[in-house]
Amino acid sequence: MFFIGAVATMVTVAPLFFGTSPFPTYMFGLSMLMAVGFVLAGAGVLRSVAAGRRQARAASGASR
Repeated sequence: MFFIGAVATMVTVAPLFFGTSPFPTYMFGLSMLMAVGFVLAGAGVLRSVAAGRRQARAASGASR
């Protein structure tokens, strides 16, 4: 999702540099996918950290 949003953002910003007419409004909506991708990646990292902590606690409890 992030990469789709990143490409849409570059396409949306391109008319500013080339002096052409702006793209349709839906391109701005596609640009929001970059933020959604960041949020999903952050949620995945937090879930992974939580799972690692649970696994470490279980391992330290079993070794006692």
